[in-house]
Amino acid sequence: MDIQPALTQGAGIGRYARVLAENLGRAIPAGNSLSLFYFDFSRRCLKYEAGNAEVRAVRWCPGRVVQQAWKLAGWPPFDWFAGKADVYHFPNFIIPPLRSGRTVVTIHDASFVRLPELAEARNLRYLSARIADTIRRADAVITDSRFSADEIVKLLHAERGKVHAIYPGIQGGFGAPGADAVQSVRRRWKLDKPYLLNVGTLEPRKNHRFLVEVFEKMTDFDGYLVIAGRPGWKCGGILDRIRASSRAADIRLLGDVADDQLAALYAGAELFLFPSLYEGFGFPPLEAMACGTPVVSSTGGSLREVAGGGAVLLEAFDSDLWAETAKKAIGDKSLIARGRQHAGRYTWEETARRTWKVYEKVFHENRH
Repeated sequence: MDIQPALTQGAGIGRYARVLAENLGRAIPAGNSLSLFYFDFSRRCLKYEAGNAEVRAVRWCPGRVVQQAWKLAGWPPFDWFAGKADVYHFPNFIIPPLRSGRTVVTIHDASFVRLPELAEARNLRYLSARIADTIRRADAVITDSRFSADEIVKLLHAERGKVHAIYPGIQGGFGAPGADAVQSVRRRWKLDKPYLLNVGTLEPRKNHRFLVEVFEKMTDFDGYLVIAGRPGWKCGGILDRIRASSRAADIRLLGDVADDQLAALYAGAELFLFPSLYEGFGFPPLEAMACGTPVVSSTGGSLREVAGGGAVLLEAFDSDLWAETAKKAIGDKSLIARGRQHAGRYTWEETARRTWKVYEKVFHENRH
């Protein structure tokens, strides 16, 4: 398994690669072995609970140089660096050059095809140029939801039989942190009033400008809107909208928040608001549910499928409707209980078990 995203990306795909690999390493069936590979020229040294898996880092060659060679020349092959294997898993959309072995690729969503105007330009060019070749070469495609599986078949023309919808899990640390942890997070970010929370990279797809509009309509909520997430592509307009808001003084941008702090941040919130335009899965609403926070979410992309059992879902982007619904959801004990129960369905142990089944399927098809 190529775990490079675990080193280079903090959330989203980085988390998927890191936590899936950890759980695969703890659940390797007897008679099998798993190697976790990454480039580490800068000696960042991933701290990994790899279980029975072998962690292999190449430190003599910069990964970015190899990736550029892949893009420009289609060479050298990945297995030169990672070694020989029966099955290779690439968790970040694209299969690099490879001489032998069967391939599994995770294509998390088709947002770059469905909503290209909201994608980062360089990433859009790269995926658009390489995705057809990846689909052709892949022996199996894993994706994060049934919605995304349908999108990959329809928009990327993958064979239905080789696309597998496997839900990611929610990490065990997202639960009910103690009151001391919540108070510590409040003190750290000076959250001395109640707050609404949103978690996600600052980018157009996450619909932060609409979120600010909803907050402005909640005039009787005396508290903060807290947004946790790093600045992403096309975030200039989002930051301008926040600065121009009539409630700008009550909007807090925290940037990246480590997982051990994030659970307490979720737990301390009055409500989690998630008006995303499109999600292939959507970790944050489920994480909020697991931490006992009520959730109001859009139905963008997979969210009806993934979050629908534990959240209040709104189809229309009507800020008055969202503001009124949000006020009603705050403190809704039945919604909180439903959310906790729903989030409990998503476990990384099950994700790892089903992912290994795909490896076995690919391997045995190769033998016959």
